[in-house]
Amino acid sequence: MKNIIIIALLVMSGIATAQTNFEKGMTKAFTLWQNGNMDDAENMFERIAKAEPKEWLPSYYIAQINSLKSWNEKDGTVLKAQLDKAQEHLDLAMTISEDNAELMVMQAQIFTNWVVFDGMTYGMKYGAKINELYSKALVLEPKNPRATFCKADWNLNSAKYFGQDTAPFCKDIEASLKLFDTFKPKSELHPNWGKERAVMVAKECKA
Repeated sequence: MKNIIIIALLVMSGIATAQTNFEKGMTKAFTLWQNGNMDDAENMFERIAKAEPKEWLPSYYIAQINSLKSWNEKDGTVLKAQLDKAQEHLDLAMTISEDNAELMVMQAQIFTNWVVFDGMTYGMKYGAKINELYSKALVLEPKNPRATFCKADWNLNSAKYFGQDTAPFCKDIEASLKLFDTFKPKSELHPNWGKERAVMVAKECKA
């Protein structure tokens, strides 16, 4: 009986250590990212993803980094490589975590990257899908601030493009700010971005 208890304690200790290592690795990656070392952070997330195949967060952040890189990318070949990599890792994350609102928001962001790069080619292809993804995310998590803000931001920019009234979407932006103020991520490692951008867009609405 004593041996069984010792073995159980060793197993539990191993699980705790593995989780601690995961948290340490993720924290290190975030630190690199915050210090402007985006490529190093991406490499760290890739190593964590391989070491922790049941965790969706590393692949999520790889997708996010490549999405962010593509916003101002003018070279179509470079952008395609970035967004293909983002999609590959997002697909992997979706196999690990189904019906995940954060992953749906990130998918919509990647589709938006394509539309921003070439609206004539990708607007018709992805426009409806983007709205659908945000709507699905909000069904899953009605108080998710990223889903609320990103949907409003997408509709706001679409309204500007087509010369439509932007006031309703500016109200939605304001509503997202309240959600950001009360939102509590599941852990320090879970997505918690978007408020700074929402504040900036809200100010633009009032200008």
